[in-house]
Amino acid sequence: MSRSLTQLYEEALRALGLRATQFTILQVLSRSGEVSQSRLGEMLAMDSTTLTRTLDVMRRQGWLEARQGEDRRWRFWRLADEGEALLRRAEPAWEEVQARVRRRLGKENWDKLLRLSNEITGVLESDGDQL
Repeated sequence: MSRSLTQLYEEALRALGLRATQFTILQVLSRSGEVSQSRLGEMLAMDSTTLTRTLDVMRRQGWLEARQGEDRRWRFWRLADEGEALLRRAEPAWEEVQARVRRRLGKENWDKLLRLSNEITGVLESDGDQL
């Protein structure tokens, strides 16, 4: 199921040169402002290696800006102007996929899917991915 949903979003965002994971990072940073990389990893439930690689790609694209913390091991991320503009261009495509899936599932099943997704995320976060 997860793979099928991801493919729908990937297809919708492809024309913008954006991956679903990258879109999610843009959304999170848009809502939260500047965030440490470790906190961002927690928020996204992403492993450090994958997150580092993805953030570096997005920085090279000009979508994100990074700042070193006082302790050189800390890095803080925020949206660059280009990332904010890309997010605004991508949101309609994302929302169209959301609407299509919601229509196909119906309100009751859509609500169940969201509840279950939130529960799974909560379990994984509390168990530290130890299921």
